[in-house]
Amino acid sequence: MRSSPSAPEALARLGARPFAHRGLHDASRGVVENSRAAFAAAAADGCGVELDVRLSGDGVAMVFHDDALDRLTAATGPVDARSADELGTIRLRGTEEGVPRLAEVLQLIDGRVPLLIEVKAPRGLAADSASAVADALGDYLGPHGVMSFNPEVAGWLKRWRPDALRGLVLSRSHGFGARGDLKRRFAMWRADPQFLACDVRDLPYPLAVEARREGVPVYCWTVRSAAQQAIAAAHADQRIFERR
Repeated sequence: MRSSPSAPEALARLGARPFAHRGLHDASRGVVENSRAAFAAAAADGCGVELDVRLSGDGVAMVFHDDALDRLTAATGPVDARSADELGTIRLRGTEEGVPRLAEVLQLIDGRVPLLIEVKAPRGLAADSASAVADALGDYLGPHGVMSFNPEVAGWLKRWRPDALRGLVLSRSHGFGARGDLKRRFAMWRADPQFLACDVRDLPYPLAVEARREGVPVYCWTVRSAAQQAIAAAHADQRIFERR
């Protein structure tokens, strides 16, 4: 039986390659964000994969960014109003793919490339969301990290799933000024993250600078230009990118 790597080893494996934001997608070619095709393309290209997870109505970890189905499918309404089986039958716009479960994507990636899982966890759903992700992960040993804007997700992982690297997502767009900075510092304290994912538009950001000084890797999102790539190279340890 294989043993889990130590935290420093796991962090080195996780940050070894740039991450394709929501997979390597190109809607003009029928490859949409957070789809199996986008993840397969990223893995084939040797990129890491970043994806989003939110709960179905019956508590299953589903790979989907928005809280509503409208933008990315022909269906309407909240994702969490549908069961996992129902979501699996709802086609992603312009494809024959249904909304995938996280467990399906893990099977598809199968440890070939690093995986960043962003948990969309509204207030009050952190424990349920983190638990559903942990259930899907099972004994998955490929390089992976679980992150969220909600610091309670990382707090749950620290207590109940310490083998999973835990991260905190930060952006000044979620609160400007001194009050927003204080809120993010409190989130850092609550999450005790092993890595950060920061908005590239905020870099260099004092919290990220401090984290790197203390040996906490910083990834940045979403890098879409040569100028942003230069910022990422100067102020982060890895980038989460989209191609244009």
